[in-house]
Amino acid sequence: MTSTASSSTSSSTTTASTTAPVADARALGLAHYAARGVLEQVLARHGITFQQQVALRAAVTADAPQTPDDLVAQIRSSLKADPADIRATLDELLAKHLLVADGAHLRPNGAGRELIAAVGAETAPIAARIWGGIPAEDLAAAGRVLTLVTERADAEFATLTA
Repeated sequence: MTSTASSSTSSSTTTASTTAPVADARALGLAHYAARGVLEQVLARHGITFQQQVALRAAVTADAPQTPDDLVAQIRSSLKADPADIRATLDELLAKHLLVADGAHLRPNGAGRELIAAVGAETAPIAARIWGGIPAEDLAAAGRVLTLVTERADAEFATLTA
């Protein structure tokens, strides 16, 4: 592993100068998995997986009840997961009674909404500690870069899966 810090030693002191790391795929991945690891610890206490939480959140935040196909498309757009795996996740949420079938639609019930609210309440102070103190201009720059990376990666994904 390489370090971006360099150090020089004089006869009585050691000084270190560091430069900001350049954002790249590895840095993005490390940040994603660090944050996801925190979230997955919270989710495990509530008995759900990351993919189940993403699917349930999609149903909870939808403006209207969604068909299974609508949810699969939305979740696939976010996670790039296999549609069969997403359908299995929806079945798991139905079996856990967090989603209910309503004709051709799936909708969250009270337990599903309560679970998403509980996870949000539990993760809010953690997120505040993680994101707190980062200057607004740094967050704005990171947001612009991440949006561009997402757009480009989505385009590459579409090409690879077409």
